[in-house]
Amino acid sequence: MTIQTVPTTAFADQKPGTSGLRKKTPAFMKPNYLENFVQATFTAIGGAAGKTFVLGGDGRYFNDRAAQIILRIAAGNGAARVIVGQGAVLSTPAASHLIRLNKTDGGIIMSASHNPGGPEEDFGVKFNTPNGGPAPESVTEAMFAATKTITEYKLLDAPDIDLGTLGRVSLGDMIVDVVDPVADYADLMESLFDFPAIAQMFANGFRMRFDAMCAVTGPYGSEILERRLGAAGGTVTHGTPLPDFGGMHPDPNPTWAHELMAEMFGPDAPDFGAASDGDGDRNMVVGRGIYVSPSDSLAVLAANAHLAPGYAKGLAGVARSMPTSAAVDRVAAKLGIAAYETPTGWKFFGNLLDDGRATLCGEESFGTGSDHVREKDGLWAVLLWLNILAVRKESVAEILAQHWAEYGRNYYSRHDFEAIATDKADAMMSALRASLPTLPGTQIEGMTISAADDFAYTDPVDGSVSQKQGVRILFADGSRIVMRLSGTGTEGATLRVYLERYAPGPEGLDLDPQDALAPVIRAAHALAGIGPHTGRTEPNVIT
Repeated sequence: MTIQTVPTTAFADQKPGTSGLRKKTPAFMKPNYLENFVQATFTAIGGAAGKTFVLGGDGRYFNDRAAQIILRIAAGNGAARVIVGQGAVLSTPAASHLIRLNKTDGGIIMSASHNPGGPEEDFGVKFNTPNGGPAPESVTEAMFAATKTITEYKLLDAPDIDLGTLGRVSLGDMIVDVVDPVADYADLMESLFDFPAIAQMFANGFRMRFDAMCAVTGPYGSEILERRLGAAGGTVTHGTPLPDFGGMHPDPNPTWAHELMAEMFGPDAPDFGAASDGDGDRNMVVGRGIYVSPSDSLAVLAANAHLAPGYAKGLAGVARSMPTSAAVDRVAAKLGIAAYETPTGWKFFGNLLDDGRATLCGEESFGTGSDHVREKDGLWAVLLWLNILAVRKESVAEILAQHWAEYGRNYYSRHDFEAIATDKADAMMSALRASLPTLPGTQIEGMTISAADDFAYTDPVDGSVSQKQGVRILFADGSRIVMRLSGTGTEGATLRVYLERYAPGPEGLDLDPQDALAPVIRAAHALAGIGPHTGRTEPNVIT
């Protein structure tokens, strides 16, 4: 086996977003495309020589081939050791945990998260730093710079290695440890939550459905929920990870997890339902006959986290992405702890978690987590809910009703307009930004605009500044509109419109969210000119 230096030509489209580089799978399969990006990643972090990394992915199409290529490039660049999930599979939170547990120099995660998988669908690669979290902008910018100047990459000329068998093998001078992808993560969950109390709840007849959506959390859910906690066989559905996710869109929201929603609102619904996404970092929670919005879920978890052993000492603080509703802020105020508002992207929570300023974090895009790892963690959120249910011995609906009675209700929804022509989306946002100075004081749909801006964030830990993170339009009654273009898709632009209206109670706490938000929705369309700019009047997905 020899190390080859392979001449290559730079690709112009390898700029990482908030979650790494995502493209259609055929793009990654082009000669040198993946090789270039991985070499650029190693260049950006000062080389791989002598370092240890974690490697794994969500098992989507091309995951297995990509893993072999990445291993050979790591060996070609002198890496000392790579810890790989069996079959090259690791959930994103499990990968973050392994990075931290083994004190590695980072990790490479192969995933396009909640995006569809398959020969013509999506693939992605991202680098997580030694703290277990996604690479910050300083690193992703260095990666992009390296992709533009690359002229060669180093590759060990070697056959594929067996990633299906646990144990240690060698790839040239590099050690490859193939590990159980579930065991260490499951042990971590058992250290955080009251497994005996949850197991007793199941033993007493509590019924649950967990939809793994033919994605990576199937084995994690089966091990933890069915084997360790004793939930009935069949609690985990769609539990076998498939390269194309069984043709499903592995995004845990009411639109794509429609089978779970139908069961939870059906005549013989289980007590509790949940779903996770392609790489295991997102979650949806549903009670019998009631859907829990991610923003409400974060607020309820913050208010009740002390019921779980791992959080019994209380929370240092909470953090939410700017588009997420302010429901958790109200909990923080009552607890007397700090509440942080950050741009979208889990990497912005990393500094707060590392500095001990926050314990729980969440995004409206079905992501919730804590300081146990540096990624959002879908199954963790489900287990915290189960711990709360086991201790309080109340239903999801009862817990929500009591929460709203105490804190008021932040009606909230997100409307996604997908695959908009990028030039049209950019033109719409440019026009909206230009109008912001004129909006304060004006009225629309019976509401007065009190402020309008383009959100900017100054990191309280390192002082870094992030500009143009989303347009905010705030109303005097506490209602709010946020608009931003998402960077997680692979085709065109996705316009996300976030809508919020606060009801202090005691009246008006049991409305349908879309009805409660109707005037805010109409105002958003009028203020941004969504229809005239994009030709679209209805969203693809409502959550």
